[in-house]
Amino acid sequence: MKKGIYVAVILFGLITVYSFISKPAPFKPQVRLRHTARFVFKSFVDCNMSEVWVGDKFMIFPGKYGEDPLWGESHNLKYAIGSNIDEVFNTKERHFTEPKLPPNAPKLSPGLHGAVWFESVYQDVRDRSDKTLYALYHNENYPETLPYDAKTGKGYKNYKWPQGLKGPSSPSAVCRIGIMKSVDGGLSWKDLGIFIEDEQPRLILRPYNTAANFAGGTGDPSAVASGKYLYLFYGEYGYPGVYNEKTYKPADEWKGQCISIARIALSDLDNPAGKAKRWDGKAFTVPYNGVGKPVTTIQIPQSAGGGPASSPAAKYYWGPSVSWNTYLNCWVMLMAKAEGPSWKGSSIYISFNKNRDLGAGTNSQQWTNPVLLIDKPGHTLWYPSLQPLSQEANPANKYSSLKMGQKARLFFKDNDGGKNDYVSEYEVEFRK
Repeated sequence: MKKGIYVAVILFGLITVYSFISKPAPFKPQVRLRHTARFVFKSFVDCNMSEVWVGDKFMIFPGKYGEDPLWGESHNLKYAIGSNIDEVFNTKERHFTEPKLPPNAPKLSPGLHGAVWFESVYQDVRDRSDKTLYALYHNENYPETLPYDAKTGKGYKNYKWPQGLKGPSSPSAVCRIGIMKSVDGGLSWKDLGIFIEDEQPRLILRPYNTAANFAGGTGDPSAVASGKYLYLFYGEYGYPGVYNEKTYKPADEWKGQCISIARIALSDLDNPAGKAKRWDGKAFTVPYNGVGKPVTTIQIPQSAGGGPASSPAAKYYWGPSVSWNTYLNCWVMLMAKAEGPSWKGSSIYISFNKNRDLGAGTNSQQWTNPVLLIDKPGHTLWYPSLQPLSQEANPANKYSSLKMGQKARLFFKDNDGGKNDYVSEYEVEFRK
């Protein structure tokens, strides 16, 4: 008799637990915006804001460095350092310092080619001094700076090259992503090579590439660590296969583009060449220069105006900025929305991923459909990011653009009437 009662109670308990697990609370984070006084950053920004705490000092690395035949050679990749975030963000341009960076290599020689922008910094947690850093950089080249080398298959052929940002006679760039390392807290850097790229066969040329942005490639990255891997979120601008003018289809290009994800083992960061893997639809198996698949929930359907990046009329999300939110206990992604040539678009969107472990199953792909955060008609908004409130960030919690709590400041590049300011006009508050 007692045995029968015992079994019945256990079964009832199992049914109750099963019912509870099968109906979890819906995952619907809420975002509230509060308008604040307009803050204009006092130095040059044209990318994600790379940040890191080195000991008790906060550092940022905005700007551009290297050779660029279209815009001219640049030495604007500099750093500011201070005791808190407000102090650093208020640093005047003349007080920024240029780190020691590797020189550009001669044409057809190994080494650094083109211009670079630091977009994310990963800090080696094994180094208690905090000084071992890895910068994920956006790299841009042209046939002039990286001409095609038949021996290696690297570089670009100046044939039917698409138009760039300065008009019909200017060339589009090709973007790719590399890694640099610093062992002195960001004062000097060594180039470790290219992390991920699309090569010549995947470039999209005339007559179909008319968007005046990129000839192809991978760019505008944001990187976060999860488990034993560094995950790279980036924009995909290449053709998902070999581009052929005779068989080109806009719908096929669209299928392989928008925001994608690749990863590399943290243990491979010191020797990253060829080690990264892209998502294939089920797992990270595609080589660093192969054809992966984008995050489907972040693609804009063709029925809603979504289309290939080579089209001046297509809509697509780009420029991801990913952070871990300690209050929501989830990942947060901001992105811009292109709706015209040269990435023109007036809106910023937000998406969430509740899976802390990005390595299990399809966790890395489970992003919510993007939701409109702000829209400023008549403006062109680029490079959105969240920044923690200065009073909440410290060397212990290491809050930065990669990690923050319930409240944050929203920053973005505002191309308004040619001003190109990096600004903050809103405070963001998350609600569960």
